[in-house]
Parts: sequence; C-alpha cells; structure tokens
Amino acid sequence: MVDFYISEKWYYFIIAAAACYLVGCFNFAVIISQFKNRDIRDVGSGNPGTMNMMRTFGLKVGIINFFCDALKGGLPVLAVYFIFRNSVFAGTDVVVADVMRYFCGLFVVIGHIFPVTMKFKGGKGIASTLGLFWVALSCECWWYVFIGLGVCLIVFAYIAVSEWGSMGSLLGVSAFSIWQAALFFSRYVHELKNGWVIFCFMLLLAINLFTWIAHHKNLYKLLGGEEHRTSIKRMINKKLKKQ
Repeated sequence: MVDFYISEKWYYFIIAAAACYLVGCFNFAVIISQFKNRDIRDVGSGNPGTMNMMRTFGLKVGIINFFCDALKGGLPVLAVYFIFRNSVFAGTDVVVADVMRYFCGLFVVIGHIFPVTMKFKGGKGIASTLGLFWVALSCECWWYVFIGLGVCLIVFAYIAVSEWGSMGSLLGVSAFSIWQAALFFSRYVHELKNGWVIFCFMLLLAINLFTWIAHHKNLYKLLGGEEHRTSIKRMINKKLKKQ
C-alpha cells in the first residue's frame, strides 16, 4: 500500500468534488424527454427523474432512464476505486478508495438534486444513488453485483405491489447504506475512532439525508394519501395493448 498524505494531496478532494458535481448536473430525463418532443419538467409530477419518466413515457423509457442515471452515479465511483484502491491515509490502515468512493458519490447526488445547469432544481437522486451504491459495493467483491441486482429487483417488486415509488426507492437506498456500513464496521472495528473512518460513516449518512430530504414532499403526500402512484401493472398492460 502507498501512503496518501492529505497535507500534500488535499486538492484531489476539490478536483473530485467539482468534477463529480458537474457529472451529476447532467440530467438524462430532460434529454430523453426532449427527444420525445416534450419536457419532463412540464408533465406529471414535474420531477426530472425515473419515476416521472416511467409514468409519462412508459416502462421501457423509465428503465432506460434509470440505468443512465445509475451509470452516472456508478462510473465516477468505479474510476476513483481503481485510482485509490492501493493507497491508505498516512499513519492509518484506512483505504483511500473507501472514502473517495462515497465522497465522489455524494457530489454526484448533490449535482443531480441541485444542478447549476437547471437553476438548482433537479431530480431527487434515487437512480444515481442506487447506482453508486451498487457499483461501490461491487468493488468490495465482484459477486456483490448480483446481491445488488437482487436489492434493486426487490425495490422494483415492492413498487409493483405497493405502487409507492418514492418509499420503495428510499428503502432501497437505506438497505444499501446499512449493508455498506456493516462492511465498514467489520473492516475498521479496531479503528472506529479514526477520523477517516468516522468520515466514511458521515458520507453514508449524508447521501441518505440528501435523498430523503429531496423526497420530503413525497413523504408528506404519502402520509396524506395524495402521493402519485406508480402502477407497473398498468404500464405493462398499456404496452401489451399497443402491441
């Protein structure tokens, strides 16, 4: 392992934060909807994200949008993993990639929710967050990609049964977070008071806070019984009728 001296390479964090924020500002929902000669911000819930795309343009377009946003969250995480996986913070056993994965992921999510390119009114970050967790956890062990797929399928199934898209998505994000937190706890159980280890847990918490807070209106509507329903069954039936 190579020692990483934050006093010498602090600017890596600034560069990573700026680059990942700009990546997050790239909104696929708006781009895809414009190819459909509409603006997703003017239809349905007005949210430029996967659920509104799915309700407006159908299941196929929604899934395409989900994977585009998921890749947006996952690719920066994968890049920094390979860059920093053989480095540890000087004087510790904390792997730099463990911090940088979620540091970069957080700024992608912030860019998606508060994009400067859209007057800071973006999507709610679920697909990007699920993507970053899926890839970040798969970096731990390659076959975790299948467990991550299972989590996403469970989220999809929950939404299909309950028709509560926002709640299903938030539960999925929380499940991924708990999984990663458990792995970090196991890995750094003897260094839990180390500042970088604490920072790892703070990053996981921050990602959750941003996504949950971005859904605060959905949660209020959900409690009031006014939340937009996402009927997967209706979308499939509509697609079959067209065929």
